[in-house]
Amino acid sequence: MKRTTQLKIGAAIVACIVVVICSLWTCKAVEETEVGIDVDNRINITPEQIESIKAIGEWEFLSIANEELVDTIRKGIFTDDHLVRIYYGTVRLGINMHQVEPGWIKTSGDSISVTLPPIVLLSRDFIDEARTKSFHESGRWKPADREALYQKAYRQMLKHCMTKENITLARQNGEAQFQRMMKVMGFEHVTIRWK
Repeated sequence: MKRTTQLKIGAAIVACIVVVICSLWTCKAVEETEVGIDVDNRINITPEQIESIKAIGEWEFLSIANEELVDTIRKGIFTDDHLVRIYYGTVRLGINMHQVEPGWIKTSGDSISVTLPPIVLLSRDFIDEARTKSFHESGRWKPADREALYQKAYRQMLKHCMTKENITLARQNGEAQFQRMMKVMGFEHVTIRWK
């Protein structure tokens, strides 16, 4: 349920960005309009439009809400100490538009080719420590022990969320968003490639 809501919110944000870009593009086209008859079937994307797309910065294509139950045991002489905690986090996958290379977008008539940077983890600070709960705790534990447990949860979340399937899903979402944006800009044939 959360994932669907997050995808809807992400789609709404992208739609707003597309509307703003298209509005700016339309206003600029209206200002430069001259009276006359001239037929030009070519579609051109301006350097300003390319820069406005790059200015988006980080673009999220998939967010994964996750929880990890992590435990540790310290053996004692008479009893064992247990520490079990539940960590919650949201791993966000997407692209950083500042990583695009020169020539990442090319046009030819009504066709456009876009080469996007690879899908990456957008934030390394994805565990919500405010929601972390101690499930079971016995014995005395030092801050270093809790930090080691946090790092274990961090690694497990990355392992469970940065999967090939999730990266593929993020790419598919990214391709769909770029396809829609380029179609709105007037391009009939859109090719998306990944770095």
